[in-house]
Amino acid sequence: MTTNTRTTSGTSRPRHANRKPGGHGERLVQWTFVLPMMLFLLLFFCYPVLRNLTMSFQEWTVASFYEGGSPFVGLDNYIALVTDPIFGRAVLNTALFTAGSLLFQFVIGLGLAVFFQRRFPLSGTLRGLMLLPWLLPLVVSGAVFRWIYDEGFGVLNQLLLGLHLISDPIPWLSSTQYALTSAIIANIWVGVPFNLVILHSGLQAVPASLYEAAALDGAGPWQRFRMITLPLLRPVIAIVLMLGLIYTLKVFDMIMILTGGGPANASETLTTWSFALSFEEFDFGQGAAVGNLLIVIALVFALLYLRSIRNTFSSQGERG
Repeated sequence: MTTNTRTTSGTSRPRHANRKPGGHGERLVQWTFVLPMMLFLLLFFCYPVLRNLTMSFQEWTVASFYEGGSPFVGLDNYIALVTDPIFGRAVLNTALFTAGSLLFQFVIGLGLAVFFQRRFPLSGTLRGLMLLPWLLPLVVSGAVFRWIYDEGFGVLNQLLLGLHLISDPIPWLSSTQYALTSAIIANIWVGVPFNLVILHSGLQAVPASLYEAAALDGAGPWQRFRMITLPLLRPVIAIVLMLGLIYTLKVFDMIMILTGGGPANASETLTTWSFALSFEEFDFGQGAAVGNLLIVIALVFALLYLRSIRNTFSSQGERG
């Protein structure tokens, strides 16, 4: 007796196995994650920027809030800014403040990053303490430096007098000669930890075997730093400088707490000038125009930053 058996080459697949991934339920879940961020950007970024842009083309004063009248003036606000004597001084102070802060923040941060690359007792604890200036609110840091710079009872003047380096107290914050420099020094103290952390992370990615091979070939510390560390750290350096530039351009708290833009506009930057135009002279149209100039400058450097990131990833992909 023979029996016919039917063999199947495979098992039957369930119906839902033929469904394509990304159904309505999954898309709904995706939108629940994306929608809050979109609403946040629209309410707290896009709307203020567009409102600030339209305000810069209008004559906005205190009366505009009560009467509702804000006539369109075109480019008059921007023309008034460019022809204002303070404009040149504010742009120059912004450039000096940004360049001075970036230069010393980067040099000190890189030196500390190289120093902490060595392992020694309590190195991790000291590196963590170095983050304190970056973690403190700028209001607190500004208040501390205002006390340090105080002409009569400040620690800095007392120290210099005790060492007989000066004969009379220096008016660090009330002198047109020292006000901007004092603000730059305070901002350097705040920004060094950021440079330290990013650059130290970049140094960890440099293979130690390269230093060992260079040492065997007779390369000294400076040669190893110049020929190995700097070239391999170049993408990280570009990112640090670009982010530091964008951040420093919009620094307001530190300058406002220390000098308020004075004396005699000696430390006036575009950020403090925008505040003064809007909330001291109540010319909100011109204040918005200064803010738009800052947005354009920051946007240009942000695009350069994104381009540098793209080039970094593309070069890493080619090497991989």
